[in-house]
Amino acid sequence: MRNKVFCFFFSICICCSLLQSCENEQQLTYKRYYVNGKGLYEQYCQNCHNADGTGLSNLYPPLTDTLYLKQNKTQLSCIIKYGLTGKIKLTAKEFEGQMPAHNELSDIDVAQLMVYITNSFGNKQGFYDASTANKDLKNCN
Repeated sequence: MRNKVFCFFFSICICCSLLQSCENEQQLTYKRYYVNGKGLYEQYCQNCHNADGTGLSNLYPPLTDTLYLKQNKTQLSCIIKYGLTGKIKLTAKEFEGQMPAHNELSDIDVAQLMVYITNSFGNKQGFYDASTANKDLKNCN
C-alpha cells in the first residue's frame, strides 16, 4: 500500500512538472515570430537602427521610443514595408530623411518584424500577427 501511495504522488508530481513546462500554442507562436523577426531585423534594419535599436545619431531614429511605437502601431507595418519620407518626431527630436521600402517582405515577415521591434529595446507591446499586418497594410496611405 505504501508503494502505491508513493507511486501515485510521484506520478502526480511528474504530471504537474510536465504541464508547467509545456507552453501553449500562443506562447510558441510569439516566440517563433520574435526569433524570426530578430533575423529579419538583422538583415533589413540593423545597419541603420543599430543592434540595440538606438538609431544612428541624427540620421536614423531610435526604435527605443516606446510611446511613438505605441501611438503609431497601426502605421509601423506601412513604414516597414513601404518606407518613409519626411519628418518624424520622437520624444523631443526630429528626424528627416528617407527609409527605404521593403516591398519584398510578406505580411508574416512584417508581423514578425513588428513583434521583434515592439518587444525589444525596452518595448513590451505583445503579439502582432500576420492577419493584423495584412489589415494594417491595406490601410496604408
